[in-house]
Amino acid sequence: MNSGTFISFEGIDGAGKSTHIARVADVFRQAGRAVVSTREPGGTPLSEKLREMVLHEPMDPLTEALLMFAARREHLVQVIEPALARGDVVLCDRFTDATFAYQGGGRGFDWQVLAHLERMVQGLPSGGVRQPDLTVWFDLDPQIAAERLASARVPDKFESQPVDFFAAVRAAYARRQSEMPRRFARIDAAQSMAAVGQDVARVVDQWLAGVRP
Repeated sequence: MNSGTFISFEGIDGAGKSTHIARVADVFRQAGRAVVSTREPGGTPLSEKLREMVLHEPMDPLTEALLMFAARREHLVQVIEPALARGDVVLCDRFTDATFAYQGGGRGFDWQVLAHLERMVQGLPSGGVRQPDLTVWFDLDPQIAAERLASARVPDKFESQPVDFFAAVRAAYARRQSEMPRRFARIDAAQSMAAVGQDVARVVDQWLAGVRP
């Protein structure tokens, strides 16, 4: 049996990452792999309910962080870990890096508390912490992201934040990349959709060939 593969897709709102996940799923399916596409917060019935609360209800930053990790725990136990144990490919629209970026960077919540919650929620029986094998980070200037979101759907409470909030989110993503550079692949999301798609395809092809970021 193939070992499972876990890839996350990260970026600020408006970066356009979700558009490319289906294309990556097709690449793996064409290679004969079973694919599970999922998202955070969400991925299970309970986690989807928590998602609605996090995205739309005002709350204390600690409460927000705890709900994110509660949803993640259910997601790991019910979806991600069983899929990886089967040898599937898990493609996740955001994972823990987003919590460090949005709650740690955007909200200014304590980074070390988030790191403690990460170890507690994502700890593996064999030791270590569950992390994606590869994280594709769609990096975009917050001003460009704001212009894109201006014509999008009705914004949730994160999408409606000011540009300064997203600048802090972007900086936190960069910090996570600096802490774990071997699993991060940065994509310039300011390019055309076609160019971004080519870069994503290149990153995944290189990763499949054993070339790490």
